[in-house]
Amino acid sequence: MSRAEAADAGATAAPAPAPAPAAARRWGLSLLLSEVTTTFRRWRTLALLGVLAAVPILIGIAVKIETGGDGGDGGHGGGGPAFISQVTNNGLFLVFTSLAATLPFFLPMAIGVIAGDSVAGEAGSGTLRYLLVAPAGRTRLLLAKYATTMAFCFAATLVVAVSALAVGALLFPLGEVTLISGTTIGFGEGLLRALAIAAVVALSLVGVAALGLFVSTLTTSGVAAMATTVGLLITVQILDQFPQLSAIQPYLFPHYWLSFADLLRDPVYWDQVLRNLGLQALYAAVFGSAAWARFTTKDITV
Repeated sequence: MSRAEAADAGATAAPAPAPAPAAARRWGLSLLLSEVTTTFRRWRTLALLGVLAAVPILIGIAVKIETGGDGGDGGHGGGGPAFISQVTNNGLFLVFTSLAATLPFFLPMAIGVIAGDSVAGEAGSGTLRYLLVAPAGRTRLLLAKYATTMAFCFAATLVVAVSALAVGALLFPLGEVTLISGTTIGFGEGLLRALAIAAVVALSLVGVAALGLFVSTLTTSGVAAMATTVGLLITVQILDQFPQLSAIQPYLFPHYWLSFADLLRDPVYWDQVLRNLGLQALYAAVFGSAAWARFTTKDITV
């Protein structure tokens, strides 16, 4: 009798796993910090950031050699990457030039590598199964992977901007900035606009990050996921160049990438910028949802 009562009392008094949600949240934060730390410690990530930092250096040296530092336009006549004819007059324009030069290929390619390897790389190395044993669950793991990719988006864009600003300050004069609309603003306001442009460029990569994450959930090969993401990126950019496809081009994620130049007008033209950000948000929602649907139902066997 007493044993039965004790058993019933023990069954009744058995505490429910109340701290599980809080523990899951804490583990999710730890997972995010671990993912960010691991990603930025990899030699591949450092190599990608190094290549991105080298692009403004090469552009700055090329402009310096071409113009001989005489303050002219070097005979470019407005050709080459956007703003390159104004670099010799103001080194701050090297930031805008470098972002315009890296956005069509170098930046999205780097994002495609990081996003494509995010889930597929873990599956291929056999560590994905162990990550899913933790209490955070698949949804939090996927969010941590996407947040890490977005952190790399901002870091990569910042590396380009800071490298360009340093090279521009070393090789060319700095001073007041003449905007596209002809208005002249102070150097401080020019720096603020450069920071805003860098933020817009980073946000322009949201769609590529979501696409790469979705592709990464489809395979267990990190190399295949990275190659597929970069291949899709190149294909979409080619499609964006054909006049015959003008009907669908406004819906392609790279179509409004260079709209950040409108931030160098007075007043600022927001139409194209907002269309770009809205389109990136749409791609993030579609491919993020597809990645979640695939990942949460995927049979993890390795």
